[in-house]
Amino acid sequence: MPNRWKPNVTAAAVIERDGHFLLIEEDTADGLRLNNPAGHLDPGESPVQACVREVLEETGFDFIPEALVGIYMNRFVRTRTGDDITYMRFAFSGKVGAHHAWRSLDDGIVRAVWMTLDEIRATATRHRSPFVLVTIEDYLRGQRYPLEMVHTDVSVFHSPFKISA
Repeated sequence: MPNRWKPNVTAAAVIERDGHFLLIEEDTADGLRLNNPAGHLDPGESPVQACVREVLEETGFDFIPEALVGIYMNRFVRTRTGDDITYMRFAFSGKVGAHHAWRSLDDGIVRAVWMTLDEIRATATRHRSPFVLVTIEDYLRGQRYPLEMVHTDVSVFHSPFKISA
């Protein structure tokens, strides 16, 4: 099978505080878009670790994952290039921790913003992913699974390549 299909794996956070949800506003090829704090899984990390890292990099907040909200898959065609991409998103809920206001946010991130559910629904045309609202609504319905549902084998954390000095 020469061209094996592989989805892009991402991790996203659903973070609620006082009836507001933490989103990010980012500059994309399609203009300013809203998204849950989210990003790609890097080599050598679990989906939970990726989520914690991405929240910090995109919002400046520490994140303490407490549950898996769900696993979501969608297909996306890039406007500029026509690339056909499939994403598999692991969405986690948890608590927001300390805010590190001194941190620079990831390239393209304009700001982190707290929004009500009504505000999020009203801006649906600006959502970067179809799962921005879906994951929040699943969370509000009480959809939670133990973090242990996502098992990462120890082999992920060890490089198969020897690094020589």
